Amino acid sequence: MKKRKNIITVAIDSPAAAGAGTQAKLISKRYNLFYLDTGKIYRYIGKLKLDSKSKFNYKLIKKKIKKIKISDLKNKSLLSNEVATTASTIAKDKKIRDIVHKFQQKCAYNPPKNFKGSVLDGRDIITVQVKDAMFKFYITANIDVRAKRRFKEYKRLNKKITYQQVYKSLKNRDKSDKNRKYGPLKKTKDSILINTTKLSKKACFNKIKAIMDKKLNN
Repeated sequence: MKKRKNIITVAIDSPAAAGAGTQAKLISKRYNLFYLDTGKIYRYIGKLKLDSKSKFNYKLIKKKIKKIKISDLKNKSLLSNEVATTASTIAKDKKIRDIVHKFQQKCAYNPPKNFKGSVLDGRDIITVQVKDAMFKFYITANIDVRAKRRFKEYKRLNKKITYQQVYKSLKNRDKSDKNRKYGPLKKTKDSILINTTKLSKKACFNKIKAIMDKKLNN
């Protein structure tokens, strides 16, 4: 794949609800980077499966991914627990991962020219998608904190779900993400660990910013 030269690439891997998306958006804004929440692509396909049912196949996925817009990934319907569970299941399918992989690589290495680079967050960004990223962060937090964050998020969206259901869902997703055959979630030796359990959003970003500024300003 042809790559744009001299761009900033940031790769972030994390379990669900660890705060990676929030940090990726802050990084994107601060450094003028194109942001892609890769998990939303699988949620998009997950919703497609729920909506299409018998018509759901690889041909349909390819067609939809070719026409996908970033605005499509901001649809609030993608935040439902049912879509999240379906997304976690289809993410195990290698053919689907290969289709998504091409789109992710394009976003990472050929972001729109008005951006200085890209920041991607997901489960296998460092290990598979952007192995040569300039910055690699593994963001995590304990499951109790993550479940509370996600539960509050659902409450703001008026979703009828209990904390216990959210906790169980996250626990199942962690197991699925870490044990799937293709692109499992794992920390690499060359990625920087950021534990957000006791960190505020601002404190976490300041930590990341200090690391990035040190390298970019040298």
